[in-house]
Amino acid sequence: MKKHLLLLVTLLVLFLAACDGNGLSSPFSKGESIAEIQGAGHFSLFENETVTNVWGIVTVIRADGFYMESLTPDNDPATSEGIFVYTEWVPDVKVGDEVMVDAEVEEMFPGGVGTENLSITQLNDPVVTVKSSGNPLPEPTIIGEGGRIPPDTVIDNDTNGVVSNETLFDPEQDGLDFYESLEGMRIQINQAMVIGPTNSYKEIVVVGDMGAHAGVFTPQGGLVLREEDYNPERIILDDRLAETPFVQIGDYSEAPIIGVVDYEYGNFKILPTTKISFTSGGLKQEEAVSAEEEGQLRVVSYNVENLSAKDTERIKNLADQIVSLLSIPDIIGLQEIQDNNGAPNMSGVEADETYQAIIDAILAEGGPEYGYVNIDPKPERDGGEPGGNIRVGFLYRLDRDFALVDAPHGDAMTAVEVLDVDGEPQLSLNPGRIDPTHDAFVESRKPLAVQFTYQGESLFLINNHFNSKGGDSPLFGEVQPPELKSEIQRLLQARVVNDFVAEILAIDSDARVIVLGDLNDFQFSEPLNVLKGEILLNLMDTLPLEERYTYVYDGNSEALDHILISENIEDAFVSLDILHINSGFDDVQRFSDHDILIATFEFVAADE
Repeated sequence: MKKHLLLLVTLLVLFLAACDGNGLSSPFSKGESIAEIQGAGHFSLFENETVTNVWGIVTVIRADGFYMESLTPDNDPATSEGIFVYTEWVPDVKVGDEVMVDAEVEEMFPGGVGTENLSITQLNDPVVTVKSSGNPLPEPTIIGEGGRIPPDTVIDNDTNGVVSNETLFDPEQDGLDFYESLEGMRIQINQAMVIGPTNSYKEIVVVGDMGAHAGVFTPQGGLVLREEDYNPERIILDDRLAETPFVQIGDYSEAPIIGVVDYEYGNFKILPTTKISFTSGGLKQEEAVSAEEEGQLRVVSYNVENLSAKDTERIKNLADQIVSLLSIPDIIGLQEIQDNNGAPNMSGVEADETYQAIIDAILAEGGPEYGYVNIDPKPERDGGEPGGNIRVGFLYRLDRDFALVDAPHGDAMTAVEVLDVDGEPQLSLNPGRIDPTHDAFVESRKPLAVQFTYQGESLFLINNHFNSKGGDSPLFGEVQPPELKSEIQRLLQARVVNDFVAEILAIDSDARVIVLGDLNDFQFSEPLNVLKGEILLNLMDTLPLEERYTYVYDGNSEALDHILISENIEDAFVSLDILHINSGFDDVQRFSDHDILIATFEFVAADE
């Protein structure tokens, strides 16, 4: 009897020794832990090595593998407790399975090496052994109050080149390192508030805790991008595992959002594991601007996002905006006007039907008759959607006290010049394109200059659509600080336009010059500084910080569209308004991805 009792006690001791206090079996020979494999850095010290007996719980299933999380966390916030196991096909495991994995450690670059993406530490060619099933999952790590609060200013300030394990890993201060330290883990976001509406990829950008730990907000609820703050607290929700709804800026989730941390396309992303829902924050389009007063001149800049004559409903919407919301402004600078048949049709570059359709629709809405200013580009020379042949142009009211100065009409390839006619600047072509064969404008829109007479004096306007930011290093990429490759061309474009304005002012320092358009860069950027030089004022700088945005990208509310004026007409400047009717709304609801700039002036007539 005593021998049997002694044997029972011995077996009980061995059983308890084989458990980790959670009722789950623990192998007698555990291998490397997930935290050891992940390490406190962006690259595993076990890269290209085989690890054995990696122990954890399956937390999420994907079509090509599964995420697992450690059962023995090391309590070091710098080391992730989660990892992705790549199986290529649907894995033969279930959520809640306790598994042992033998595999090779790989640093996988989404899109491949050379894309400037960060890598994902994952386990390849796994041999998976299921030890038990139906186990509870580890509690998700809260991002925000009650858990780990993300950095709110710095993405990375330790790297000067390519991210490596040689640079300081600082998840407390650097957003890049913060999300890396959670790679592959289950996380929870409480009181998620939308700062980036649903885009065409069904991504949503949020901040937790209703923005309690986030930066400067716009009146609509967006997060303002600032020169020294690109808002690392932004969290992108992706629909890879569960459907995401269409939401607008300011919408919020009452229920916690639980998902797993992943990385692709230059961003860390949260993959919600169940369907998520949001409560409307009540976002509405801003109200119409008041009608201009007698003696005032109103100039608008609007990127209408690939608009052609075939877009009949969108043209009706634009006409309604011009009449009802913009109060029929005097001059409208338009960007992304397409040819008559639009993309992807490859025949023809003329846009006369597109402009006329807009003019007719304005008349149908009870507005005045407008004229238009346009130069057709060479086919497929100016970028944009293939077959669309986008360009910049103007609409101007025919019932107001201004008219086009008489000069030959320019063409796609002939550069307009500034002539000195009896001490007055005059365009050699009206309208004319500024230096269209310059390297600055290869595969990009050419600036369009036009000269009106207003109150007996010349008024020069230059409409621009600088090259996009496509090709820049991602904010959360391996190159830090990000390399702004596209900026090189915008710098050239800004210099050409600044030089052209300088030619006008060299003849008449009191000339009235307005430069406007989608400049694809921020008010504090180097291209905008070059464009301004010592001769132009950016009206964006006159607005409060929280109003300085015309566009929302990855949850950053930012200013890409601008109106600049020659310094000598500063006294005539009355106000700049930005009509925020697009950027805060999802990809389906909005008319364009840009908001509208409206500048109002009150010039003193020459004879007064």
